[in-house]
Amino acid sequence: MAAGVRRYDPGRRQRIIDAAIRVVAAKGIGGLSHRSVAAEADVPLGSTTYHFATLDDLLTAALRQAAEAFAPVLAVRPGEDLAGALARLLGETLSADRGRAELEYELYLAALRRPALRPVAAEWCGALADALEEHTDPVTARALVAVMDGVALQVLLTGAPYDEPYAHEVLARVLRPGA
Repeated sequence: MAAGVRRYDPGRRQRIIDAAIRVVAAKGIGGLSHRSVAAEADVPLGSTTYHFATLDDLLTAALRQAAEAFAPVLAVRPGEDLAGALARLLGETLSADRGRAELEYELYLAALRRPALRPVAAEWCGALADALEEHTDPVTARALVAVMDGVALQVLLTGAPYDEPYAHEVLARVLRPGA
């Protein structure tokens, strides 16, 4: 191909997002740069800045993808209470791929220092709360999301094993008025 001729590459943007997620998984947010992502995606540096003018734009896309991948299917099994279903779902999320859970929370928590990420982080919380509203009221749904985030962060930060009976009890207390 002649120099200066562009090739149509419809998958390039997605490869860049996937590469950004791999870079954050391997090196943390501090290791993310247009250059590190370009190298990981095996694309020219200019491609990363063409698709994502700023690192916040790239992180927003990565966080949105992580949130979509995280979006759980809330299935309450016959005879299972909502607290039990949520405790099980949380356990499945944390045990399926702990590295993936750490990555998702690192991207989620990046919104603390990067205001551009906050709308996507809010969407992440809102999606689970919306799903829970099919089973409870909006305030309780938000409280359940907060408890699940807290339990997940404690497990991820301390390296402690996930304690499903404890999570079940805490979630049940949120669901029990006057508990």
